[in-house]
Amino acid sequence: MTTDSSLLNSELQLQQQEELYQQLLLQTMGNMQTENPDSKVIRPQPGICVKTLSEPDKQKVFVNICQSNSVPPPPELSREELVELLQSEDPSGYRVPMSLGEPHTEIDNSSQGCTAYDVVINQEFFQRCQKDPLFQQFVILVSLEGLENKYSLELSRDWKVLKNRKFLGSVNEQNIRTKSRPVIQELQPQESSTATVKRPEFTLLVEPPAGDHEYLIAEIKLPGVPSSRSLVLDVGEDRLVLTARPSLFHLDIFHPFLIDQENSVAQYNKSTEILTVTMPVVSS
Repeated sequence: MTTDSSLLNSELQLQQQEELYQQLLLQTMGNMQTENPDSKVIRPQPGICVKTLSEPDKQKVFVNICQSNSVPPPPELSREELVELLQSEDPSGYRVPMSLGEPHTEIDNSSQGCTAYDVVINQEFFQRCQKDPLFQQFVILVSLEGLENKYSLELSRDWKVLKNRKFLGSVNEQNIRTKSRPVIQELQPQESSTATVKRPEFTLLVEPPAGDHEYLIAEIKLPGVPSSRSLVLDVGEDRLVLTARPSLFHLDIFHPFLIDQENSVAQYNKSTEILTVTMPVVSS
């Protein structure tokens, strides 16, 4: 009795291709470093220098808020919207893209040792903050919170902007994540096409539900999608974009978490027609 090995090999190849596609599904967010590097080195321009204290040891900390056009701007926000945001229960829903540098030891005007951090924001947004004290206070607050989350710090909110100093220490180069090219492009539908783009049903869950959240899990229902080969997924630091081809579903959502993009994982279950995206949470 003989077995047709070509049939077995064909089935095995299809299975291997499907597994490979599952592994590569999330690599649409710019991980192909040879063709589209996901980071680059920049030298930001000085901006303002903020003096504060670490808690509870009361050590001097200086925050150099720098500017660069290489950092993308935040979503457009009017002064009235900023006031409403600051008065809301959860102002963390609005995120300011920024690059947080490593701590470096410096000497202050009293010849005492201190710690300095460099924060880089978009240049145009920085200029707007310079013109409006409310925006400046907001970006300082966001910078302090970002440093606290990244380095497990506690910084005093009794800060002072130094008048005659734009930067403490020397301006160092920073390695920032570049914005990946759009994975999903809007195409004009052809006249003969009757397909309509729909927003799929989805749920967002956090694990564990209480305490410090370790994972953000998105479960997206995609009825009629035959396999993961039909999906294009882009996971950003605080955004998830999904398109199911051809023109079946489109989802574009922001969430109040900072995500570890490189270690996020996606899996599509063909039987339940549900895409599960598991994203490690860096901070919320």
